[in-house]
Amino acid sequence: MGLNDTPGAERVHIGFFGRRNAGKSSVVNAVTGQEVALVSEIRGTTTDPVSKAMELLPLGPVTIIDTPGFDDEGTLGAERVRRTKQVLNRTDVAVLVVDAAAGNTDCDRELIGIFKEKDIPYLVAYNKADLQPADWVAPADGVAVSALTGAGIKEFKDRLAVTAHTEGAEKRIVGDLIRPGDFVVLVTPIDSAAPKGRLILPQQQTLRDVLDSDATGIVVKETGLRETLASLGKKPALVITDSQAFTKVSADTPEDVPLTSFSILMARYKGYLESAVNGVAMIDKLRDGDRVLIAEGCTHHRQCDDIGTVKIPRWLRAHTGKDLVFETSSGQGFPDDLTPYALVIHCGGCMLTEREVRYRVKCAGDQNVPITNYGTVIAAMQGILPRALRPLPTFAAAVDLKGVESPEPLYEELERRKVQEKKKQRN
Repeated sequence: MGLNDTPGAERVHIGFFGRRNAGKSSVVNAVTGQEVALVSEIRGTTTDPVSKAMELLPLGPVTIIDTPGFDDEGTLGAERVRRTKQVLNRTDVAVLVVDAAAGNTDCDRELIGIFKEKDIPYLVAYNKADLQPADWVAPADGVAVSALTGAGIKEFKDRLAVTAHTEGAEKRIVGDLIRPGDFVVLVTPIDSAAPKGRLILPQQQTLRDVLDSDATGIVVKETGLRETLASLGKKPALVITDSQAFTKVSADTPEDVPLTSFSILMARYKGYLESAVNGVAMIDKLRDGDRVLIAEGCTHHRQCDDIGTVKIPRWLRAHTGKDLVFETSSGQGFPDDLTPYALVIHCGGCMLTEREVRYRVKCAGDQNVPITNYGTVIAAMQGILPRALRPLPTFAAAVDLKGVESPEPLYEELERRKVQEKKKQRN
């Protein structure tokens, strides 16, 4: 993947939902102008979610997801409905396809209720409008379309773009921490787990953000960091390292040079770093027999010394001295029930949408299960978490206020702030 390609997790995810035979797949094909989904008169033709990454004007880079009928029946039908609900966790904007002749059914109203519960913006496509009387008008929550004739499709795409548009400042991985002309050193170990011929996604995205900020990105392996820092001629604004090299990089980076990791920056970018910092306090409370879930957002070939399934479990057992039980999940296979686990350790989430990452964090919070991430837990076990958080405005004051080597008072300070914020909201 090139630096100019839009990663899947950064695309607007548009999910198409509805009853069987409402014409979801036909509407998907009409909206995209492609044969994305199989179309048939037989009810329940779509048996699994079908995804297609593409450019959709006027929205730009999107991922279109066609889902099975939400009113599917039987054992297999129940599984298809479950998968449809999983799609909702990563959907940025939902399209409800309704047969205009039938109008909203109980199934459609249930879906709208789920959209509202999950705070997903939605738009209704009233399909088969060509079969309605000439004076028929679609309800205000949607657009009359005909997948057969193409009528209303352009208006629908324009409305969809408005529905999907989100206000607020653009989020940056590192751009808000640096200024034009700054030097930023990116430490990227090249080992057996590194993808052949390219950098891993968080490293690519971070480097691109550095360049977009008109700063200078300097990419080195951990073995060349000390020499690079000595030859730069000026102090870098930030050193960013792969979490696995934290110990060596911290030792080779002068104390007055800000240091953090790709994983910590990615957790901040995805909106769950505070939860990760609070959750990591659990590692010193683990007991013999506790189960720990290692959760990854992607599926990849496991290496002999894999970070998630080998290194973190080994380091955590050594750090705690406890006999822990580790389980793993990957891709979309995140468990609904987290109560069997004492702790969830998640990857940076670069392959997941922010909505899905936040959903997973919320699931853990609702079930009172601490959740943290790779970079945070590695930094904590190596005793450098306060230093790794210091470059980040949200955490810098708490770290400096406590002035500690141990992260424990940092958790207490963050918890104190959270209590204060809740009091303000009540007042």
